[in-house]
Amino acid sequence: MTTWPGVVRRVEPYLPVLLAGAVAAATWASATGGLGVRSPLPTAVILLLALATGASVLSSRRWALPAAAAVCWLVLAAWAAVVVASWRAGTGLRGRQLAAYLLGTFPVMLAGVAVGSAVGGERRLVMATPGNAVVFYAWLVIAPAIVGLWIRARRDALAALRDRAERLEREQEARADRVRAEERARIAREMHDVVAHRVSLMVVHAGALEVTTADQTTVETAALIRSTGRAALTDLREVLGVLRQEPPLPLPGRDAVGELVRESRAAGLRVSLTDEVAPGPVPGAVARTVHRVVQEGLTNVRKHAPDAAVAVRLRHLPEEGVEVTVRNDPSARTGPALPGAGLGLVGLRERVELTGGRLTAGPTPDGGFLLHALMPAGEAT
Repeated sequence: MTTWPGVVRRVEPYLPVLLAGAVAAATWASATGGLGVRSPLPTAVILLLALATGASVLSSRRWALPAAAAVCWLVLAAWAAVVVASWRAGTGLRGRQLAAYLLGTFPVMLAGVAVGSAVGGERRLVMATPGNAVVFYAWLVIAPAIVGLWIRARRDALAALRDRAERLEREQEARADRVRAEERARIAREMHDVVAHRVSLMVVHAGALEVTTADQTTVETAALIRSTGRAALTDLREVLGVLRQEPPLPLPGRDAVGELVRESRAAGLRVSLTDEVAPGPVPGAVARTVHRVVQEGLTNVRKHAPDAAVAVRLRHLPEEGVEVTVRNDPSARTGPALPGAGLGLVGLRERVELTGGRLTAGPTPDGGFLLHALMPAGEAT
């Protein structure tokens, strides 16, 4: 069902034409006696004047309609154009211009009284008597101008309210952005002061242990801890840059998957890597997401099944894109797992879906765990 505002929106582009037609028709009806005093002029002249008056409503010249209204009033005693001209003056003119229009209509009305007295008959009775002249001036000039002023005031008030609402909305958005930026900066400071400090201490102590110990196994373990800590500080710097809205650091892509596997092997995991992706360009977002999927999969294995064998596989499916799987065997470990927030897979799924792919994760029938991601290759970026 069509609502009234919908009807108004559909008709609005045609309103000037409809108004012009209404003025022409009302001028014709007034001059032929239907809505006013019948004019003695020939029908062709009346029709020509009515059409010209209607055309003046569509004219872009400001003086066209008032001039046509004055001619129609003096020649035909037609009132329609006078009403529309006064209404437009109220809506469009301000200050001195509106006062000039009202002063200009007064001599035209006096001239109409003189013409009515000269013509005589019914026209003299309607237009030339003082009481009728005052009533005509009030209803044809003053009243439409007042209505126009009211419409303009209402329009200005609505425009002011709209501007105020838009300004308040902009200010609210600016405040929200400022609060978010302050909160992000606060989180970045807390992470830097707490996490970065503790990881830095871990790197320093691992370096000192690497230098002072004589046991080769301990040296290798300390070196691994030191390099892992430095990598963690680099990742933390990247996260802090995102929180502070700084330009992002270059992120690792698919080529860095091998480095992840080597680090995990050095940490004691039994990891195998199968890379079946053909050489060639891969979109940057997809390549970085491949790296993050493998990184998250290996991190989860280190937390929950460090004694299990892990298989990492990268494949290029011609019709679907790049497939990444991280699968680990069942774990015989019974001790407590490393602490975690439980949000790694949630964030990883969002990252994969942003590339247009999908992520699944869950236990396998044999008691292991499978992380599977499929992302479209697309165009390289």
